[in-house]
Amino acid sequence: MKNVQSVPYNEPISIQEFEIFKGLTESQIESVSQSMVATLHKRGGTIYHEGSRINGTFLVVQGILKIFKTGFDGKEQIIRFAKKGDLIGYRSVISDELACSTSKVIQDVVLIYLPGEVLENLLNDNAKFSMTLMKLTCKELAESNKFLTDIAQKTVRERLAEVLLLLMDTFELDDENTLQISLTREELANMVGTATESVIRLLSEFKSDKLIELNGRKIKLLNIPKLIKIGNVYV
Repeated sequence: MKNVQSVPYNEPISIQEFEIFKGLTESQIESVSQSMVATLHKRGGTIYHEGSRINGTFLVVQGILKIFKTGFDGKEQIIRFAKKGDLIGYRSVISDELACSTSKVIQDVVLIYLPGEVLENLLNDNAKFSMTLMKLTCKELAESNKFLTDIAQKTVRERLAEVLLLLMDTFELDDENTLQISLTREELANMVGTATESVIRLLSEFKSDKLIELNGRKIKLLNIPKLIKIGNVYV
């Protein structure tokens, strides 16, 4: 995984603190620790490309990645974001298929790389780890199914409100109710599945309706109950 924007990360990392590794035995923890490679990647760097061969999986230690697919017109469709504790690239390793998406850094990220054989050994030898990974796969599949339904049945206005609430649930709010992730208008549009111009117009409408407050890329949520109603979100 050559990437000129990555450098070795030499700070100590305890894998026991990550939920996905909680069920490992002492010998498995030692094996993972000896096999893993930690790197720091700067914003804008690409971890892997759609259609590339992935020989291992990545655990996010800190920072944020966007996971997206590219359409025939070159437009990105953001599938999800990966943050601390998330595992990416594992499905391609397990299925022995090429990567079905691209992973790009949007906030400087520290990653642990685990070779494919290490992941396979854990799946074969640790039932709890296998079940955790199976649940993670099911969760991601459910999210993908929901996205397809929303694209087909919801208006762009509804989808934008839902995306803002999703970002709130994923990254939380600060003390002033500001989303703890900074996205470009294009990235927001790529999440909603619409043109950038449409998102800019709707954000302006949301601001006029006092649903949100805008400060550059920062978005403060002023009326969460109304956003829930607009987005037709069940809570």
